[in-house]
Amino acid sequence: MKKKYNVTGIGNALVDIEFEVSDDFLDKHGIEKGLMTLVDEERQTELMRVIKTKTSKMQCGGSAANSMIALSQFGGNAYYCCKVADDELGRFFVDDLRDAGVDNNLEANRLEKGITGKCLVMVTADAERTMNTFLGITQDLSVNEVNENAIRNSEYLYLEGYLVTSPSGKEAMHYSKKIAEDNGTKVALTFSDPSMVKYFKSAFDGLIGHSVDMLFANEDEARLFTGKDDLMEAREELKRVAKYFVITQGKNGAMIFDGDTFVDIEPYPTKALDSNGAGDMFAGAFLYGITNGHSFASSGKLASMASSKIVSQFGPRLKWHEAKQVLTRLNP
Repeated sequence: MKKKYNVTGIGNALVDIEFEVSDDFLDKHGIEKGLMTLVDEERQTELMRVIKTKTSKMQCGGSAANSMIALSQFGGNAYYCCKVADDELGRFFVDDLRDAGVDNNLEANRLEKGITGKCLVMVTADAERTMNTFLGITQDLSVNEVNENAIRNSEYLYLEGYLVTSPSGKEAMHYSKKIAEDNGTKVALTFSDPSMVKYFKSAFDGLIGHSVDMLFANEDEARLFTGKDDLMEAREELKRVAKYFVITQGKNGAMIFDGDTFVDIEPYPTKALDSNGAGDMFAGAFLYGITNGHSFASSGKLASMASSKIVSQFGPRLKWHEAKQVLTRLNP
């Protein structure tokens, strides 16, 4: 029996606010380049005040949200569990997620008091993205935001690694994984960021347990998690914790383990302007592919193509017609 949703995602709901900055700006303000850093609202507000450039985009985001939106744009069915506040940005998030065609647990008339989380995305000339995130109310995401029926009626559950920073978020991950395992829903996990693996490895070990069905990691995350400097050794170690996995390699494409062999995914040449959202897009496009009749190789090709399009522009999201163009290129 076919399930209603291809994927249910769970993650930190954030409104992404993106700026272009210089390396000097990052150095001057003591910002660690290329990583996601949690900050308080005062620090985030101060940084936004001193940045002189205009915002390039403001969209509902967060890692898992970006992936679910991508999946929806390619024609898949997605559900998203999250938490926003009853404020201007929270209502913006609800409307933007609805317009993206993603079903969710949010109802505008039932939002709680608080402050919706914001992610300050700073992009440098080398296309590297650096994020300073104020979690706001999403720090309190808990089992209360988990929709059990959506998980039961999904082919995959997609867990965002950023949730391990919060005790209640971590509990929600374990709770959701158990529901999935009890109902024949496959479990996918993304490490989200090297800093998450660096500082919360034991939390990931506890969450993964015996294994997960699908794991998404970039090269740095794969090395950090396995403790192997050599990527070939790291990928062998990942076989111990995931039935299938993807290691993204930026401009060098990606490698996919399909449970039997490794599939090398070639990159699509592009001029990189902004790497923000590239990994999220890869995961969303890949999950769309494997839940809609595509092989691992074909899904990887779609994900690589879509990611190359994302890094060639500012912002983590394609326009609807651009997603359709990518699908047309894959299946001319």
